[in-house]
Amino acid sequence: MRSRVFRDMHARRAVVSKELERTIWRFMSRNTTLEPQIRMKAQLALKKTPREAAPTAIKNRCILTGRGRGVFNKWRMCRFQFRINALNGDLPGVDKASW
Repeated sequence: MRSRVFRDMHARRAVVSKELERTIWRFMSRNTTLEPQIRMKAQLALKKTPREAAPTAIKNRCILTGRGRGVFNKWRMCRFQFRINALNGDLPGVDKASW
């Protein structure tokens, strides 16, 4: 399970490191005021960037178990681990609801 978490961390680092470069190539390829050859070169350069550097490569996973479903974005924990940690008092500002 930890390998999935490490893979997700690696993908997040790759996205951050290549974000500016991808943004520049993307805007150059979509800019209609530029010459077609320059736009084509920008499209080829964008295609050469690693696939793991695409923002769609990031999947929200639980940082404790690696589970890919039922993950709360704010805490990056799956619902099971969130419940356990909240009941133990490990999450500040989270209380069990009672009415």
